[in-house]
Amino acid sequence: MPAEAGAGIDIRLMGVAKRFGRGAGAVDAVAPIDLTVEAGETVALVGPSGCGKSTLLRIVAGLEAPDDGEVTLGGADPAARRAEGALAVAFQDAALLPWRTLRGNVALARRLARQAPDPARVAHLIERVGLTGFESVRPGALSGGMRQRAAIARCMATAPSVLLLDEPFGAVDELTRRRLNLELPPIWGEGGATVLLVTHSVREAVLIADRVVVLSPRPAEIVAEIPVPLPRPRRAAMLEAGETRGISARVEAALGDTAGELAAE
Repeated sequence: MPAEAGAGIDIRLMGVAKRFGRGAGAVDAVAPIDLTVEAGETVALVGPSGCGKSTLLRIVAGLEAPDDGEVTLGGADPAARRAEGALAVAFQDAALLPWRTLRGNVALARRLARQAPDPARVAHLIERVGLTGFESVRPGALSGGMRQRAAIARCMATAPSVLLLDEPFGAVDELTRRRLNLELPPIWGEGGATVLLVTHSVREAVLIADRVVVLSPRPAEIVAEIPVPLPRPRRAAMLEAGETRGISARVEAALGDTAGELAAE
């Protein structure tokens, strides 16, 4: 059954595993993992570099096939959800088409998902990400932070039920990254989207997520699941609050010897 536009659906990983290569040279990237992200929940995946976080996200997106196990999004195959526009993915590289305007890039998502044009929604999203006035500008004239804002607007153009984010703010400066951490989650939260985020930053994970899932070095296994019971909308002042620091400390403790590889700040 097609997902209702803008309504979150659950993500279920059941015994999902991935290996690359064959025989003696095979490398296990993801150990068997069971994970559920509830409809409307935002979950952050953290772990050391190369542990398999991005591979796991690509499996959820249907861009990689698991060697074992199954992934369902609201009970359906990821490829089917992507085809109907219910699944959107944003990577560290905004990957905007350089020959299209900002408006054209955002609107393209609906065309690719075979959805009817919706200029009003496109205009609303451009306004929500703070890019009003830049509708006719091409990506080459935008800053890194502006391109990431445009990429998020493009992802939301189809009113996806599931949003997958792979280090979406990793290519921008620290000040811009913190601003995007605060300003963009309310936008994807408007429609109740279910969000799975990969990040190297403990602080970012705690500021954005409802739950932080800590992964081990490769092959990725879940070593801890830490709830983040902070009220929304999140504010910059929360970063200095004792409760937030306590949650960050729990994440870092779960990371153990790998914590030094992350931007815990």
